[in-house]
This record gives sequence, C-alpha cells and structure tokens, in this order.
Amino acid sequence: MAVFAEERRAAIISKIKSGAPIYVADLVQEFGVSEATIRRDLAVLEDMNLLKRTHGGAVPPNYGLEPTFQEKEIQNLNLKAAIGKMAASLVKDGETVLLDAGTTTLQIASNLRGRNVTVATNCIDVANVFLDDPSVEVWLLGGILRKGPRSLVGFLTNQALKALRFDKVFLAANAIDADFGVTTPNMTEAETKRHMLFAGKKKILVADHSKIGLEGLCKICDLNELDLFITDDKGDERKVEQLKRKVKVIIASEGSDER
Repeated sequence: MAVFAEERRAAIISKIKSGAPIYVADLVQEFGVSEATIRRDLAVLEDMNLLKRTHGGAVPPNYGLEPTFQEKEIQNLNLKAAIGKMAASLVKDGETVLLDAGTTTLQIASNLRGRNVTVATNCIDVANVFLDDPSVEVWLLGGILRKGPRSLVGFLTNQALKALRFDKVFLAANAIDADFGVTTPNMTEAETKRHMLFAGKKKILVADHSKIGLEGLCKICDLNELDLFITDDKGDERKVEQLKRKVKVIIASEGSDER
C-alpha cells in the first residue's frame, strides 16, 4: 500500500529524532519510492528546520553540537549501565585505571566502588563517586574545566598524562565511524582524549549504540588504535559488523554480560 508524503515525512522525522544520521538508500528501500522522491522529502523537512541534508542522507538539526553532561546522563541510561558493568568486570584488583569524562564512564565508576583499585580521571563527577569509598584511591587530573561536559582538559591535563601509565584506559566519545574513526566536537577535548589513549596499556572505548555511524568534527583516533570497544545490543547490526573489521567489539546487554 502506498504511503502518503505526509506519513512518509512523519516517519522520517521520527527516525531523525533518534539522533543518528539517516540515509537516502535505506529510505528508498523502506518506503518503496524513488531516490528523487526521498530527496524532495528531505528538502522539505530541511526547509522546516527539522533536519540537515548531507551527502547521501540527513542528520538531526543540532548534529555536531555537544550536549551537556546533564542531557547525556539521562539518555540510554539502562544501556550505559550494562556497558559500565561489563567494563568494570574487566578491571582486576590492584590495577590502575584511567576513566575519561562521560556518562558511560560514570557507570564504570559506580561499578568499581569497593574495589581495591586506583582510579584517575579528568571528570569531577567520576571522582565524586568515590568520595566516601575508602577502598578506591582517586587521582583527579588538573586542567581547564569545561562546564558543559564537566571535564578537565588542556595543557595541564595533557602534561600530567605524559608522565603517567595506566593498566587500562576507558575512553568516551561522541561519534564512532568505521572509516573516519572516533571523534568529539571540541578540539581541546579531542587532544586530551588522545593523550589519555597514549597513557593506557590497554585502550578501551565505551559508548552506547547511538554514537555508532556518526562522524564528529575532531578526530581522537582510528579504531585500529584501540584494543576493545564495548557497546550495547541495540546497534544496527550492519554498522557494528563494519566496526568489528577494525576493532574487537564486546556487546553488553541488560541481564547478561555479553552477546
């Protein structure tokens, strides 16, 4: 049965609200219309400021803008919790761990409470998790405070990281693309994240499925520079398979540790 233009465009808006890019080829196949028809739909929706057209598809109108820590904290919380539990299970007693600033790394911190480990971080929220925990030794890296993501970055942070070496570093990111790699919107943040990468013996990326298939402005690293990527079980299987060609991927799901 044919789908009216209004229904089709409403469905496209619903897809774009997920925060991920959409692709003309996928929409053509889903709705059974021509590529020209889909491109007209995207043009109409762009004129209404409901999306931004790109080569081969479209992205949300606020794509590329960095959400605040509070905005990110409530997004996919149950999935981030599963990722955090899985990541923390990889940490052995006595190890030194570097946790990047982020809402997924915050979940790792929660799962490390009571453990005999040393945790370094550039995130005041991660450090706060351990304020009343006598078991975990906490190192808070200095630097310039970015108030939106609540992270410490810049020259002081980078200089400290050059003199440190951790058993494991857990890195956060805003976007992960199989070809372009791992990215974030802010240049200073990207530089500090790269210094974090160099400070870890084992380099682990943690991010929920909403980051997969996106490209940000500032590159942190290629996927093959990582040892492991931990994500949830809601990602597009085709895109996850593309990532698996570049890096080992562990899938964490609610109620189980791995798929």
